[in-house]
Amino acid sequence: MAGRAARLSAGLLLHCPGPGGTGDPEVLLGHMGGPYWARKDDGAWSIPKGEHDADEDPRLAAAREFTEELGSPPPPGPLHELGTVRQRGGKLITVFALGLGPGADFDADHITPGTFELEWPPRSGRMQAFPEIDRAAWFDVGTARRKLVRGQVEFLDRLLVSLDRAGSP
Repeated sequence: MAGRAARLSAGLLLHCPGPGGTGDPEVLLGHMGGPYWARKDDGAWSIPKGEHDADEDPRLAAAREFTEELGSPPPPGPLHELGTVRQRGGKLITVFALGLGPGADFDADHITPGTFELEWPPRSGRMQAFPEIDRAAWFDVGTARRKLVRGQVEFLDRLLVSLDRAGSP
């Protein structure tokens, strides 16, 4: 096939049981950092993820990017692949679900995000560093649907399907 290879990205969707352990789970999302997202909320959150090379194991990339974006490694536990979705721009995102086990916790209020550089203001010649994710939070699935960028909502549906299968005999 001619042309350039698709950009690849891998992410980790951390989840835990909802309040009281019943109903839909809660998921951890990160608000995208930088000036373009600063005043946006709905549609401005993302699953912690990042790009990787074609020869890198997407599971390892997802864990690495989680650590880079949130400043803390993911909690221990098995990863369950939720599949791959092609974004509007052509990027292929593979996401893995990781459920918090009993007694496990992830404090979304105390993250130490990685940074990226961007010329800001545009055409100023001045480079500034911005956090990749400027805050993280736990959301119920209904709220997460509103918060997530549109191209990642499919992973919430896949998570719910996988949890239903995991809970059935």
